[in-house]
Amino acid sequence: MIYEQPWPVEELFDCLPDIVFFVKDTAGNYVVVNDTLVKRCGAQNKGFLIGRTPSQVLGPDLGVSYEKQDRSVLKTGEPIDNQLELHVYPNRSIGWCITNKRALYDGQGNLIGLTGVSQDLRAPDMNDDPNKELQPVMDYVAKHISDPPSIKILSAVGCLSPYQLDRRVRQVFGLSTGQWILKQRLDLARQQLLQTNIPIAEVAYNAGYREQSAFSRQFIRATGFTPSAFRKARKFDV
Repeated sequence: MIYEQPWPVEELFDCLPDIVFFVKDTAGNYVVVNDTLVKRCGAQNKGFLIGRTPSQVLGPDLGVSYEKQDRSVLKTGEPIDNQLELHVYPNRSIGWCITNKRALYDGQGNLIGLTGVSQDLRAPDMNDDPNKELQPVMDYVAKHISDPPSIKILSAVGCLSPYQLDRRVRQVFGLSTGQWILKQRLDLARQQLLQTNIPIAEVAYNAGYREQSAFSRQFIRATGFTPSAFRKARKFDV
């Protein structure tokens, strides 16, 4: 897949600063990228990324998890849908996003690569009156983060049905209720890993994980780092 002229979709995604967009070949090399990805990689132009893998652009520590995702999509053809991830970039930016990836096929059904987008989570406007009804739910989760409450309990706290709660959470945070709770837990873990020296087992407990192994698996899935490796990466901004 080689594009001599800018792909129209690429030009459209260049206009969206909160979305990373890319196309890769079957070897996992970038063949199309948007300006947002270029800037977050600290590169001067798109040419620096084209023909390279994430590890070659971002370094092995940052690129390995993205390449693992790519290999899975390319091998199985199964998409990645609405996966909550914490992205860390060489330009020191760090933030939550929702990632989607799809395999690409030609007209004969042959696999030719994959494409993906990662959209930044928007900051909620809690000054908006309709959103204030979630404040009791947010306060409850913050107080009980070490023993994460069920959606049933949160529905009662917010005086909403589970459906109404999920709909409101999606409107405000762009996440399902389950994803939003997970984000609160991992945000706490991230902060404690970077800002304290308390043992990882204690960090896991504080974030609602009774087994450190379960915490590590979830943390790796969301960030691409083990908790200990993430702690060592203090060079990244919180």
